[in-house]
Amino acid sequence: MSITDSATGVGSRPAPAPATRRRTPLRAATGTVGPLGIGVAVLWLSVIVLLPLAALATEAFADGPSGFWNAVTAPAALATLRITVVVSAIVAVVNVVMGTLIAWVLVRDEFPGKKFVNALIDLPFALPTIVASIVLLALYGPESPIGIHLNASQPGLVVALAFVTLPFVVRSVQPVLLEADREVEEAAASLGANNLTIFRSVVLPVLTPAVVSGAGLAFARALGEYGSIVLIGGNIPYETQVASQYIQQQIEIDRPVNAAAVSVALLLIAFVVLFVLRLATGRSLRREEEDR
Repeated sequence: MSITDSATGVGSRPAPAPATRRRTPLRAATGTVGPLGIGVAVLWLSVIVLLPLAALATEAFADGPSGFWNAVTAPAALATLRITVVVSAIVAVVNVVMGTLIAWVLVRDEFPGKKFVNALIDLPFALPTIVASIVLLALYGPESPIGIHLNASQPGLVVALAFVTLPFVVRSVQPVLLEADREVEEAAASLGANNLTIFRSVVLPVLTPAVVSGAGLAFARALGEYGSIVLIGGNIPYETQVASQYIQQQIEIDRPVNAAAVSVALLLIAFVVLFVLRLATGRSLRREEEDR
């Protein structure tokens, strides 16, 4: 049926129905790499991580479970593990406080030389750790120019390990501070909260996962550190000898099973600590999301 124009009375053709477009389904961008990528990743991890760990475990249990237990529970081994764990824990706590403070200053404050200080934080990553030990020995050794003698002492171990592990905390906390919502802090300040209350109630819950992660990385690095403490530590059994030095000593006297056993013990300690901290961080993140 045609439609008649009211002005001219001329009939016109029926209006065509609008064409329907075929919508092509959009492919979801999942970011997956597929079976090939997974296979390459698993193969690389196996070659770089799993195979060396398997070889180390095989060597550690070469004399059976009893041999492994005897090597780990020997008085010298227990003493070096205790010193290593205690000193590493102290270093992690010190760096949690100082690293968080340094990250806060680098993010929230402006001062001359800020870029230089920011670049200086990464120096322990690039500097050979034996160089750090030489510098610390020259600064705190028997001929210390400042009159502070820390060589062959546990405080010397703490200073050396704090130097090489500081960037782990700073670089973990710094990005979180950069992304933190300042409006919440300003709102709390407008309601009369002081700086301590704002930090404890607003800032600290946001920083906690990053601080815990940085502390775990610093602790794990300190457990296996060798270069920075090789000179200033003194390597005194039962006093300043850490696990890495004990392992080297066992290799030199041809006791590879003992060295491997203590190495496995260190790996287990680091794994348990990192696993527990990761669980705590996950719970903290879930609690924060629920509060939102």
